[in-house]
Amino acid sequence: MKTIESENRDRLAVVQAMQDLIAKRLTAGTSGNVSVRTAGGMLITPTGLAPALLLPEHIVAIGLDGRTRQNQLTASSEWQMHADVYREKPEVNAIVHCHSPYATILACARKPIPPLHYMVAAAGSCAIPLADYATFGSRELSRANLEALSGSMACLLANHGQLATGPNLAGALKLAELVEELAHCYWGTLAIGGPQVLNQQQMDEVITAFASYGQQKTPQLPDPGKPGQD
Repeated sequence: MKTIESENRDRLAVVQAMQDLIAKRLTAGTSGNVSVRTAGGMLITPTGLAPALLLPEHIVAIGLDGRTRQNQLTASSEWQMHADVYREKPEVNAIVHCHSPYATILACARKPIPPLHYMVAAAGSCAIPLADYATFGSRELSRANLEALSGSMACLLANHGQLATGPNLAGALKLAELVEELAHCYWGTLAIGGPQVLNQQQMDEVITAFASYGQQKTPQLPDPGKPGQD
């Protein structure tokens, strides 16, 4: 069970992530939302409050059924989308939704991001899928989002923006940055005739390689107390 101290750390982390989205130009104004999973549901940003004004006490504690504690601000209008991801994807512990410029351009053109670069595989899939359009905050949007995320850790939301998930908040934010970078790259290639995409085998090889990327086994060091080792 999380202590009050650890919950306060999570609240601060959500505030910082939302402010990072602004600083990194991944969203603007009051658009976008951030959440982390908790034992009782999630902590999520409130609706309609500028990130620059956010304080840890503004972050809303809400159950996956939508029930909230008393005397809190109103949760993001898209809380249902977050709740359903946590309910259906137990490996996800953090979610970042933003209206980053190039991802939103592609979302408005209804173009998923194809395997134009091997880093697409960082989302655990061979492409960044596109969720069907539905009104923001609606159950229909949540369903469309879940379908798009069925084989990926991130997706574009048609005529809306992007959503990235992760095992923690740092991972979700990093993936949102990557989606925007890939969207920018794809947008650029469309201006010069379109990309030459990688095939399924090539992407499968990258996904397999990513499974151990950055992992190093601890070397077996010799015991200085035993003779005969060199």
